[in-house]
Amino acid sequence: MKFNNLLVVDDDKVHHFIIKKLLEKNDIQVNMSFFENGHDALHHLKSKLKKKSNSTDLILLDINMPVLDGWQFLEEFKEIQKDISSEIIIYVVSSSDSSINEDRIEEFKDVIENYFVKPMTSEMIKTIFLT
Repeated sequence: MKFNNLLVVDDDKVHHFIIKKLLEKNDIQVNMSFFENGHDALHHLKSKLKKKSNSTDLILLDINMPVLDGWQFLEEFKEIQKDISSEIIIYVVSSSDSSINEDRIEEFKDVIENYFVKPMTSEMIKTIFLT
């Protein structure tokens, strides 16, 4: 699938930098938006919906964040998903296996495409963008 508009929801600025560099290294052209918590990312998505200009097609979502964590983001995303006309693919990207609770992943299996454990690698980027 070809992605054009990436939303990275992660409070780790180093992770933001790594993603930018991996995309450059793999010659992947995509518009990127970065948010440090789920609340700001949801606000962004909702404002795009109001303007009928949702262009996000991929979200890389961390679980452990301040304000609104990844699980809370997913719960709220499910509520607005019905109003989104285009498909948005979500990959969970977390810093530890322990925060990726298999039961929670199962609970959101209709929303989450897959999950990865940080740090992101070229192989992960290729799996997401080039398959």
